[in-house]
Order: sequence, then C-alpha cells, then structure tokens
Amino acid sequence: MLDLDPLASQMDTTSGTVGLVTETAERRALVDKLASDLQRRVLNGDIPSGTRLRQNALAAEFGVSRTPIREALRKLQAEGLIELQPHRGALVRGLSPREIRQAYEVRAELEALAAELAAMRIRHDELDQLNQAQEQFREGLARTVEAREQGGDTGGNQAARWGRANDQFHQVIQEAAGNDVLVEQLEHLHRSFPRDLSRIVLSESTPLLRANVLEHEEIVAALERRDAAAARELMRRHVRHAGELVTLRFEQRAV
Repeated sequence: MLDLDPLASQMDTTSGTVGLVTETAERRALVDKLASDLQRRVLNGDIPSGTRLRQNALAAEFGVSRTPIREALRKLQAEGLIELQPHRGALVRGLSPREIRQAYEVRAELEALAAELAAMRIRHDELDQLNQAQEQFREGLARTVEAREQGGDTGGNQAARWGRANDQFHQVIQEAAGNDVLVEQLEHLHRSFPRDLSRIVLSESTPLLRANVLEHEEIVAALERRDAAAARELMRRHVRHAGELVTLRFEQRAV
C-alpha cells in the first residue's frame, strides 16, 4: 500500500513556504505604500518639518498595526526625512532648499546622460511610447485647463494622469539608454527626491505645465533625429528648470 504521508507532508511544507513568501511580499508592499504616502505628505508640506509622528496615531489613521508603521518610519529615517528618537516618536526633518538644489543638480546630469545615450540607442517602439506619453500629458493638461476655466474642479483629478505620463516619459528614456548602473543610480535618487516634488509645483501653474510639455516635445524631437548633444543639453536644462522651481518653493516655505 502506498504511503501518502510523506507526500502530504511535502505538500504542506510547500504550501506553507508559498504562503510565507506571499505574506512577506504583501507586508513589504504595505510598508512601501505607507512610507511612500508619508514621504509625499512630508515633501508637499502636509506634514511640516518639526512634527512628531506617533506610531499609535499613525496605526489608527491607516488602520494597521504598529509593526508596518515602525518599518515605514525606519525607511524614512534611512532616507533622511525623519529622525527616530527613543520614547519620543519620530521627528520630521524634511528637506532643506540646499539639499533639493544639490539633488536636482545631480539628477540633471544623470538624466542628461541618459538622454544622450538614448539618442544613440532608442528603438522605434520606445519612440512610440514617448509620443504616447506626450499625448496623455497634453490631454491631461487640456482637461486641467478646462476644469480651471469652468471654476469648478481645479483639475486635481488630472494631476495623477499627467503625472503618470511624465513618469513614463522619463522612464522610457532611461531604459532606452541601456545602462543599468545609470538607471539604478537614478532610481536611488528618486526614492529620496521623488518627481512628486516637481509635480506639486507644476500643478499649481498652467503656464508652467505648458512649458513643461514644450520642453518634452523638444527632447522627443532631438531623440527622433538622433541628436545626442541636443538631447543631452535639452534634458539637462529641463531637469535644472524643475529643480529651480522646487527649490524656490522650499525657500518660500522656509521663510
């Protein structure tokens, strides 16, 4: 008679392992989401510098236990946004205008290099993706302007749409550069200084949004004609311009 117990035991072990992996992935995703939400609120000023974050209060607000909150706060501490103080909670440090300016200076050079490399390596399907992102950006801008002119919704519902299009635009160029080390460095930089910073500033001004669309179109044109030097300079100016706007916003907030 065939003994099924070892097989059943193996299945139970496999099932338990899969369940543990799934649970770990879900917990990590939750921690990332909590950290991202808190980061965004700190960076856009909803949670001012000097605020004390209490784990119990955050756990109640998000409807989770203290464990993922504690892990999310540790992530933010590693990124320099908060300072964990024993028995006193987490103190929001925020970012200084100097840190913002320096980060955008570095990002401008890295993204400029990505654009230069992409001009030499970009495929036709990637150019199609860029044009699709631009079309979504233009449509989101048009709806934002229309909403503002009607005096109702300020167009906030479109911010996420053109924000995603903007992210796709930059991501396609970085991937087209074909340099994994470069992409990794940019991803690290964006975790500490996300594009939400420039998105917040741009969303407040229709002229700035329009200028941003035109800057994108100039970059696409340079990539299409394989002009590496122009693509590099246009991207460098594009990112530096965004950095200047964000830095000014933080300087005004600090006054």
